[in-house]
Formats: sequence, C-alpha cells, structure tokens
Amino acid sequence: MSGGTVTWAPAGRRLRALARAELTLLGRNRGVVFVALVVPLSLPFSVRPAIDQLDLKKEGLTAGAVMMTAAVGFSFLFAVYTSLVNAYVARREELVLKRLRTGELSDAEILTGTALPAVVLGLTQALLLCAGCAVLLHAGVPKAPYLMLLGLVSGLVLSAALAALTASFTRTTESSQVTAVPVVFLSMMGSGIAIPAEVLPDRIASVCELLPLSPAIRLVSAGWSGRLSAQEVLMTVATALAWTVVAVFAVRRWFRWEPRR
Repeated sequence: MSGGTVTWAPAGRRLRALARAELTLLGRNRGVVFVALVVPLSLPFSVRPAIDQLDLKKEGLTAGAVMMTAAVGFSFLFAVYTSLVNAYVARREELVLKRLRTGELSDAEILTGTALPAVVLGLTQALLLCAGCAVLLHAGVPKAPYLMLLGLVSGLVLSAALAALTASFTRTTESSQVTAVPVVFLSMMGSGIAIPAEVLPDRIASVCELLPLSPAIRLVSAGWSGRLSAQEVLMTVATALAWTVVAVFAVRRWFRWEPRR
C-alpha cells in the first residue's frame, strides 16, 4: 500500500498543479470561455424547432430526451473538444509544452493535466444540463444510468484525445477554429447530436454509427431510454474503446510538442 502511495501521490500533485495553472490560463481567454460555457447551453434550444418537426413517438423518443442528448453532445464538442484544440495549440506555440517536458512531468501527465479543466467543465455542464432537461422538459429520469455514465466517460475521454490529435495538425490558434470544424460538423450531423440517429435512413445510420462520438452519444441516449440490448451495449462500448485506442495511439505518434514552422 505504501509503495502505491509513493508512486501515485507525486503524480497526483503534479497533475493538480498543472490543472490549476491551465484553469488560470483558460479563464483569461474570454472567447474560449464563452464558447465552452454558452454554446452548449444555447444550441440545444436552437434545434428545438427542427426536433418538433420529427415524428419522435414513432421511434419511441421524446423531445426532452432528444434535447438532453443534444445538450450532452454539444458539451463534448464545445466545452471539451474545441476549447482543448485551442489550448493545446496555444501552449505549444507559447513553448509551454516544451518547457514542461524538461521537468518531472511525463508526456501523458502534460496532456492529461492540460485537459483536466475542460473535461471537468464538460462533465459538470453535462450533468447540469441533464438535470435541467429532466425537470424543465419532463424528460423523466434515466432508465439505465450506468449506460449514461459509460457514455459520458467515453465521450469526454475521446473528445480530449481528438482535440490533442487535431492540435497536432493545427499551425496556429487562429486556424484551430478551422481545423476543428470537420469533427464538429460530422458529429453534429451524424452522431445523433443535432439529428437523432433513430430518424436517419438505415444505410446512413449504419455508417454514422462508426463516427468517433457516435458510441458515446448512443450510450447517453440509451441511458435515458434503456432501449439497448446487452449485445448492442457490448458492441457500442467496443466501438467506443476502439476509437479511444486509435486516438491515443495517433496522439502518441503524431502530437507535436514544439511550434510548427
């Protein structure tokens, strides 16, 4: 037990220190803070008119559950993914990452510590939005909360890993607004965030199920409805794990620690 304490305690202290420093830097970027805090709160209501035009009862869905799922998805995309793409690129271009690597921190600790404030923000926001939708939109309570928890964890982890990967190919903080667009757009349209996957044509839905954030969104939605079978849950979790492994491997292989010139 004492050996485990010796091993993990210093790493925990380093991560907390780095996360506090990153939180301070994040708070100074008003644009990123606005996008991370306001956009996930407002976008679900902007898609409400389109949701009302869908025949949700035919698919066993309710407007409240669909908006709740959309709110969680927008938290993944804007509170975590886009804000972290900006953070990783900014810290790299400012030589912060390069200086951190000369100290005791490992590469994994640097990336994790930088991501922690955004991930905690995304988790807190998602939970608050779920509670708000349950009360204000009469979405009820989750029928399979463990599935929702799995979806939240996998979505947050994968969003952070995708952010690091996107930052690897982003030259400047200004261009991060462009390089993040493909993941944001594809996820919004195909992963069941802005448009429920259940209302898509079968062929399109089968392709969209393979998008990176689709498994997480599917688990969050199923956590509310409880409609996934055990086999479907296993397949969805396996897809989420596969994407996470691929993303982490790609980050280890291609992440850049020095400014792109």
